[in-house]
Amino acid sequence: MQTNSLSFRLLVSAAFVLATFFALVSIVLEQSFRESAEQALKEKLQVHVYSLLSAAEMDENGGLKMPFSLPEPRFSTPGSGLYAFIQQKDKVIAWRSSSAIGLNVVFPADLISGKTVFVTNEHGRYALHYDVIWQTVNKQEHEYVFTVAEDALFVQNQVNQFNSSLRVWLLIIGIILIFLQFAVMRWSLKPLRIIVKDLEDVENGAKASLDGNYSTELQGLASNMNALITSERALQERYRHTLADLAHNLKMPLSILRGCVTNISENTETVHEQIDRMNQIVEWQLQRAAAKGKQKTTRTIDVPTVINKIISSVAKAYFEKGITFEANMPDKLTLYCDEGDLYEIAGNLIDNAGKFCYRKVKVSVAANARRGRKKFTCLLQVEDDGLGIPEGKLEKILERGVRADLNTHGHGIGMAVVNELTGQLEGRLEGGRSAELGGVKWKVFLP
Repeated sequence: MQTNSLSFRLLVSAAFVLATFFALVSIVLEQSFRESAEQALKEKLQVHVYSLLSAAEMDENGGLKMPFSLPEPRFSTPGSGLYAFIQQKDKVIAWRSSSAIGLNVVFPADLISGKTVFVTNEHGRYALHYDVIWQTVNKQEHEYVFTVAEDALFVQNQVNQFNSSLRVWLLIIGIILIFLQFAVMRWSLKPLRIIVKDLEDVENGAKASLDGNYSTELQGLASNMNALITSERALQERYRHTLADLAHNLKMPLSILRGCVTNISENTETVHEQIDRMNQIVEWQLQRAAAKGKQKTTRTIDVPTVINKIISSVAKAYFEKGITFEANMPDKLTLYCDEGDLYEIAGNLIDNAGKFCYRKVKVSVAANARRGRKKFTCLLQVEDDGLGIPEGKLEKILERGVRADLNTHGHGIGMAVVNELTGQLEGRLEGGRSAELGGVKWKVFLP
């Protein structure tokens, strides 16, 4: 697994999250266990206090007597870690267990009669203090504080043992979860590996497109990639066609130049004319290839701005006809399209309208147009008041080299270009007669 791979990053991220989680869990569980152990020790010490109370006796003079041996043998063993004290309210120790010889104890100042206080003293011991008032047969009251203490080592050993066991189990669980996470990650990323393998097959020519049964999240990617692949293949095909057209168009100038080679000095003007013609052919073919080649783009253009530029240019080109241009467009309409493609489509339509109209050309742009079940971003309509096109020829003039009017100068390429570009942009081109102006009316639906 490579360190810059997505799998490695996901695995490291999961391991970091698990480590942080287990660290927090360890802290919380340790604190909870410590509190539980301290609570258990408090209850245990309280039992010892009650045992001392049951064993203590008071004589008629108020003197406190304790038996020589107690039920808990640790009270009789020095250094056992369990200590007992009985002291009067004036802090005079009335009795201490054998295990507490040489030790002193201080009870809390806020101790109230009949109440217990559980504290940790300055020596690191847990101590339970219980204040009690006894009354003699002479109705005299004597207040004593019963204290039972135990070394903190008892609780600390329990906590340490619990921590050791907890860390071992958390480590084992963590390793198991890491392996499970790795397996889940491999399974989850399998669709990515499949689509990568299919892309390699497409690159090597083993597949024509991404045709696998991909997960829902990757279907959009596969669809876009297929569109890109189709677009690139169409682009290569168009380049081949463009080169073929270029070669065909250069045949005649080259043939003429070949005939002039024998006597160049007498045919200088003809040679220059043919060279200029060849330059024009090359430039035209390069422009056509560039306009066709850009199919998928993330760039946006403002449709009314482009249309107004085209109308202005066409009006200057046919100024002698005195054409009236009527433009119905929104102030702004954004379209995902290459500017050159829109110039080719709208430019050819408006130029043809200006060429074949009598006096008027109408250009309309609408947003969010519907055609059948499909919704388009933009609808461009161009109509004129000319003779129009016979209904039977509408489909024919969309082919290369076919013209509706043979008496008008042209090469029958403009409408073929519009049709090709519209199709490549996944749009729709429709033609018919204008009900308002009487001439031809073209509709271009662009996504």
